[in-house]
Amino acid sequence: METPDFFPAGTLIGVLTTQPLDRVLDYKAPEGGCWLGAFIEVPLGPRKVLGVVWGPGRGDWDIAKVRAAIRVLEAAPMRAELRAFIEKAATYTLTSLPAMLRLATRVPGLSNPVSMQKVYRLGDCTPDRMTAPREKVLAVLEEYGGLSFTLGELAEHAGVTSTVIKGLVKQGAVREEDTPRDAAYVPLDPTLPSKTLAPDQAIAAEALAVAARSGKYGTTLLKGVTGSGKTEVYLEAVAACLAQGRQALVLLPEIALTAEFLTRVEERFGAKPAEWHSGVTMTERRRCWRMVGEGGAQFVVGARSALFLPFRDLGLIVVDEEHDTSYKQEDGVLYNARDMAVLRASLCSAQVVLASATPSLESWANAEAGKYTRLDLTSRFGDAVMPEMRAIDMRSEALPGGRWVSPTLQSAIQARLDAGEQALIFLNRRGYAPVTLCRACGQQVACTQCDARMVEHRFLKRLMCHQCGESTPIPTACPSCEAEDRLAPVGPGVERMAEEAAALFPDARLAVLSSDLFSSARALKAQIEEIASGGADLIIGTQLVAKGHNFPLLTLVGVIDADLGLQGSDLRAAERTFQLMRQVAGRAGRSARRGTALLQTFQPEHPVIRAILSGDEEAFWGAEAAERREAGMPPFGRMAGVVISDPDPQVAFDVGTALARNAGPLHALGAAVYGPAPAPISRIRGRHRVRLLVKAAKGTPLQAALAQWVGALKLPPSLRLSIDIDPQSFY
Repeated sequence: METPDFFPAGTLIGVLTTQPLDRVLDYKAPEGGCWLGAFIEVPLGPRKVLGVVWGPGRGDWDIAKVRAAIRVLEAAPMRAELRAFIEKAATYTLTSLPAMLRLATRVPGLSNPVSMQKVYRLGDCTPDRMTAPREKVLAVLEEYGGLSFTLGELAEHAGVTSTVIKGLVKQGAVREEDTPRDAAYVPLDPTLPSKTLAPDQAIAAEALAVAARSGKYGTTLLKGVTGSGKTEVYLEAVAACLAQGRQALVLLPEIALTAEFLTRVEERFGAKPAEWHSGVTMTERRRCWRMVGEGGAQFVVGARSALFLPFRDLGLIVVDEEHDTSYKQEDGVLYNARDMAVLRASLCSAQVVLASATPSLESWANAEAGKYTRLDLTSRFGDAVMPEMRAIDMRSEALPGGRWVSPTLQSAIQARLDAGEQALIFLNRRGYAPVTLCRACGQQVACTQCDARMVEHRFLKRLMCHQCGESTPIPTACPSCEAEDRLAPVGPGVERMAEEAAALFPDARLAVLSSDLFSSARALKAQIEEIASGGADLIIGTQLVAKGHNFPLLTLVGVIDADLGLQGSDLRAAERTFQLMRQVAGRAGRSARRGTALLQTFQPEHPVIRAILSGDEEAFWGAEAAERREAGMPPFGRMAGVVISDPDPQVAFDVGTALARNAGPLHALGAAVYGPAPAPISRIRGRHRVRLLVKAAKGTPLQAALAQWVGALKLPPSLRLSIDIDPQSFY
């Protein structure tokens, strides 16, 4: 029977709520009726909760006891395409439908009527008396360029009480307004001229534009060396999509990348796109969500969660830096935005562009197999050429104790600074030192909640756990033996590198780029813009600097520990080291000046290091693919990670053992189960963790078997079990 589009008042409807329930609930349609996909408010016990009309009610409940929905919310109904995407994504990731729906309804104030809430923005007056809390409020409002905040949001950003804000309102320094009705974004003009493209760029841009105009599903891997102008190429696909009257979405791996990108979009289309990420205010997030659904936002730039926005007519999804690990969500709903982008596009006849200089092996293999179209950009844009890459053999460097910059790298940096150019020291370690050791008892300072070392962050004067976020002031005495002043940092982090750089290059203006050193995404954006304009001579950074930034004056990249990612048992260790080193090296020489990348390594003969230096990427991917295929590992096989956690380690291990012994549904498919074993980090936030790995042949219908396997076991209420399809990390 065909599902009706409209349900008159009193009709039985099935409502999917965002609450952790295992089924769609029956309600009566509210007064005035409701459309299929409508966002509605329904009673659940004593509460009012958000839901979506998912279809007709099941009718397996006493009709007299079925409660009526309260009201239909002011929002465009969820389209069939998005409902299908949520269902398929839930099935693929083995996530409950309510949890998946929460990703699609994470919009503040959705249930509020217009003007119910007050918002606050910068006023025209100066307060009669300036205090530190008032300065903080005004600084936040200025930093966000006149955007509006809710009272709670502004108070949280500024670290003040609401009383401070109310006092500024009385003096006219802050304006209090009713929540404005969400307005459409300024229309973008796809007919404006683009930048002059090189021949290979023009060919790729035309191919993407033709695909975007086709109105059919397809995925293209846009592989271009760093600095080859991939952005300008896929913006032509965006233009073709907008010219068709359809919407476009560009996903970026790092919010700090958006500043430069938004400028380029504005230059190309005459206006800025909508933004969807944690760096925009709640008011702007609500506006973006509503306008996407109503068609008032043509083009959205966002983080991975933007995939779940209620697009009216999505025609193009671009996943920029598609290899980036930040596209995989590692908590809550475990999904890979790259894969989900392909799924959503297939449901709404849209095109996908996966752009990267160093694509993931999964995308490379799909292109090799003919599932994806592949377009290559082999040279840098304009006069820029690829950087020269060399290894510094640390075994032959005379390096004093407590130093990490080799004499060879030091002299190369000094030469660039003397020439008025920028240099970058790269170390993929946040903080000052990864280990704090007591010289009296030999104990390393560990987190009280995790099996992980506390990392010293000297700039913040705190020890931090990078697993659970636990933070404490740097102690003066050892927590184990209480010896005073015997704690010593071991190993370098970027903060320690900054200290060494300041001593080696006293006249250089230093800038440290690490995600934990900035209070907001906008502050980080501002720092990157300052560096790009020549506001620093020497940059010290973590992997944050490898993500697509363009520093025109940067001509030298020095990698402190190129071997760092080669240790451990991660099946993607070689791939990720190759990607990271090539990406960070690609920051050098992006203008007319030739760049150089120097890699400090104790293993210059290592196959991965040799591949990085040679630049023979196809040979590297071919060899890596052959190894994975031989081992039956992704993307040539299937894998799922199961993590069981409980406050009691024995309970977690017992459940893991029971699962391993009763793996009949998996064995029937020929799948192998490994474990249980303690997870590499066996305790996080006080919960003990046990891992199992499931490995199966490619094409195996693994999800149904996993659901049957886990569903047969009654789990204790304190226990948590998560299943990660195609895990990207194994901690």
